[in-house]
Amino acid sequence: MTGEDGPNTKVGRVIETYDLDELGARLEAAWTGETGERTSLRDLADEFNEAVLAAAVRETAGSSLDVEASSTYEALRNGTGSEATRARRRLEREGVDVDELTADFVTHQAVHTYLTEDRGASLPTDETDRAERKIETIEKLQGRLSAVTESAISSLASADELDRDDYDVLVDVRGVCPHCGADASVVDLIRRGGCGCTSEDESPSDD
Repeated sequence: MTGEDGPNTKVGRVIETYDLDELGARLEAAWTGETGERTSLRDLADEFNEAVLAAAVRETAGSSLDVEASSTYEALRNGTGSEATRARRRLEREGVDVDELTADFVTHQAVHTYLTEDRGASLPTDETDRAERKIETIEKLQGRLSAVTESAISSLASADELDRDDYDVLVDVRGVCPHCGADASVVDLIRRGGCGCTSEDESPSDD
C-alpha cells in the first residue's frame, strides 16, 4: 500500500529514491516462486542492497563504474575490517557517500514488510500452511511435555517425594538470536519470519 506522500515502507522509499521501479516486481516474483523456486527473504535483501549499491555508483557524476557490486557489498557487510575499509575507499573514489548508501540498505524483515504491505503479496497457500503445521507440531509437543511433567509432580507428591502436587507447569520454547540478543517465543518467531535483525549491528525494526 502506498500513502498519499509516497511509499509507506523503507524498501518502497529506497526504490523510489534510486529509480529502481522494476525491482519491486522482481522481488515479489522471486519471493512467491512465480518464476520457479522461491528465494528467501535474506537473499532478496542482499540482492536488493546490491542493486542499490550499483545504482548509487551509476548515479554518481563522472563515475567510471569501476566497482563490482556483489563483491563490494559482501566486503562492506561481512568482510574483515581491512576489506570493509578498502570497499569504502573504492566507493568514495567513485564519489559515493558511503554512509548515506549503507543507511539505505535494508533487512530481510524490511523486504517482507514491503512485499506484504506495499505490494499486497503473500506466499502460496502450501507455504503458509507449512509454517502453521510446524507451529502445530511444536504446540502439541509443548502440551505433551506439560502433561508428562504434571503427572510426574503428582506421582512424586503422592509418594511424599515432593512437598505438593499443585505446582503450575509452564512450558515455553524460546529462540534467542545470537546477533541482536532478541528473545522470543519460537512460535512468534516463525510467524514473524524471524527477529528482524541481520548479522550486522542493525535495528531489528528496519521497516
